[in-house]
Amino acid sequence: MNSTWIKHAISEINADYQRSADTHLIRLALPAFPGIQLYLKDESTHPTGSLKHRLARSLFLYGLCNGWIKEGTTIIESSSGSTAVSEAYFARLLGLPFIAVMPSCTAKRKIEQIEFYGGRCHFVESACEIYAASEKLARELNGHYMDQFTYAERATDWRGNNNIADSIFRQMSHEPNPVPAWVVMSGRHRRHLSHYRSLHPLPGLRDPTGWWLIPKTRCLWITGSSATPACAAPSAVKLKVLAARVSNRHSFRTWSIA
Repeated sequence: MNSTWIKHAISEINADYQRSADTHLIRLALPAFPGIQLYLKDESTHPTGSLKHRLARSLFLYGLCNGWIKEGTTIIESSSGSTAVSEAYFARLLGLPFIAVMPSCTAKRKIEQIEFYGGRCHFVESACEIYAASEKLARELNGHYMDQFTYAERATDWRGNNNIADSIFRQMSHEPNPVPAWVVMSGRHRRHLSHYRSLHPLPGLRDPTGWWLIPKTRCLWITGSSATPACAAPSAVKLKVLAARVSNRHSFRTWSIA
């Protein structure tokens, strides 16, 4: 292992982090819903404009520190979206080849974003083939398969300050309701819960796990004073959660993280 290059790579990533400011937390006025505060976390101000920029940074550091990423290692990821864009950025920063494995139906705009940062796109016929194709490429090229869905929770330290959860809690500290009584989130945001539970007791949590996989309808436990189930089409889930917040604004404070 070339320890000099590893140290240089980690230094480059840390320098990129130091050049970046935190993203804004915007409070959106809702005149029609008095008593409701809606906040938007604008991750588009990262260098890549991607909400997965923090994750990509953590995945690269994790791979470097574990000895999986070395000088000249080809980085492979199964993604046609924001993660691939951000990983292409960091691969270029370190002078490494990057390949994103994606379905052939991927939007042209995403392909262009990945290629803009020097990445290459490897197409497969259907989305279910991307994981096997990524593993095969990694073996053939002696590269490193990032595998974001396996390593994201390990690469991101929920106890540290290099994650979106810590950023949100710090930015909310002077707001009218800085500490939520309930948290509504999807599975990919469980780091928020881990970070929060390390600071405050949590009386309630609702996690619509898997709602994006259901093609028609599903029953979702919506936060409310009685916590009764409500059926909603997938596209309406987030609106249902917001509606529950509005109807129960006098019962408790809810954060919806989606």
